[in-house]
Amino acid sequence: MDRIDFDLIEHLQNDGRISNKSLAAKVGLAPSSCFERVKQLRASNIINGVHADIQPRALGLEVEAIYFIGLSQHSRELVESFQLEIESIPEVRSVFLVSGQYDFLVHVAVKDTDHLRNLALDYFTTRTEVSRIETVLIFEHSRKFILPNFVTDDGETC
Repeated sequence: MDRIDFDLIEHLQNDGRISNKSLAAKVGLAPSSCFERVKQLRASNIINGVHADIQPRALGLEVEAIYFIGLSQHSRELVESFQLEIESIPEVRSVFLVSGQYDFLVHVAVKDTDHLRNLALDYFTTRTEVSRIETVLIFEHSRKFILPNFVTDDGETC
């Protein structure tokens, strides 16, 4: 990656819907070169996608929460299997494998507190590998889409 790749990433983080022509002009490339560079960034899994940021309440999801989940065992197979299964639950927005008292933080969006309780009971507390669960309600949520760049032009980290 060079300075132009970092510039492309910065502009795409600010506006994922920017046209290729506008993006090319901002970074000083021909549109065809810009298209190829972005294509390569995607092929290299540096850019994983461009997504719409949807307000959950617009879809009737009034409550967001985080489940703190502890597992009774920690084999690689069990952890990976558990993570894959909970990622497939429609209400799950994010899954974090963490260190500390709990093993997973699971961000969910649900209709109401009854839905939240039923989700915990139906998908988590019934699993034999789950040893404990704690639920924390989210009152507000904000997120940054722009990542800091700690890589210098010569590829070193600063």
